[in-house]
Amino acid sequence: MNLKIPVLIALAAIICQSCQKETSASGYVVPGTTKVNFTFRFDSTQVRLNNLGQPAVMPAGNAAQSPRFNSMSAHYVELTKDQFTGLGAGAVLYTAPEVTTGGSKAIDFSNAKMVGNNEVFLSVPLGNLPAGTYNWLRVSLAYQNYTVTVEQSGFILDATIASFIGFNTYVQSFKIKDSTVIVNANKAQGYWAVEAGTLGFGIVQTGQAPPGATTVPNPIFATSPVPQGSCVVTGQFSSPLVITGAETNDINIRVNLSTNKSFEWKDGDSNGKFNPGNGDQVVDMGIRGMIPVKL
Repeated sequence: MNLKIPVLIALAAIICQSCQKETSASGYVVPGTTKVNFTFRFDSTQVRLNNLGQPAVMPAGNAAQSPRFNSMSAHYVELTKDQFTGLGAGAVLYTAPEVTTGGSKAIDFSNAKMVGNNEVFLSVPLGNLPAGTYNWLRVSLAYQNYTVTVEQSGFILDATIASFIGFNTYVQSFKIKDSTVIVNANKAQGYWAVEAGTLGFGIVQTGQAPPGATTVPNPIFATSPVPQGSCVVTGQFSSPLVITGAETNDINIRVNLSTNKSFEWKDGDSNGKFNPGNGDQVVDMGIRGMIPVKL
């Protein structure tokens, strides 16, 4: 009998168990480990909130649409146990790469992970999340790409909007839909571009929303403030998230984001239609609320 065979089998089992606990350098999990998965869901019917988490009405002279989302990226994810936990003092699960290429610290857009509706945007090992009961989720959003309608020469056309809502983003270039915009600079929160037409023909226009205009709901701002311009959206779990540390199955969390009239502009001609070629000025592209749910 060859005694080496049982020894080799035992070594293989030990190596396999070790591999199951490894994670990649980017923080994403090697298949086989127990994970916490976060998925975006965009909801145009969810309540429309202001910065303090209160129901928001449309300001006089403005108009808005509920966009159809194509993709989004996030650059920070944190879970907190209560409403008094300061930003960064909870369980920080992810921070996206940042650079100083454009001068000041900025999100590195070239490394942004884009996902669509009902797609996982973050997956982390369960071992990275301390046991406890978590009531709040913080997600700092960075980039959005969605479809709206625009008026051009009396025609209503679909248009693609690319909007940068992170605190500061270094952008080399980005593709709106068919058209590519070259930047090679930092862009502050509220930078946007619109493309309407077919195969890049038609409107291609960029702009910048006013500082502080992007809505970032934080219902617990009085006890846990976040820096202006950070785009750290705060939402309370529909039911507390309980982590025992002994879970054997993946935990799946759906992050419901309100897109209820989240694309807003100064309606210069008061016709309720977005016409970027006729002076309509984009003022708000912020998400209008967040409700995380454990599935």
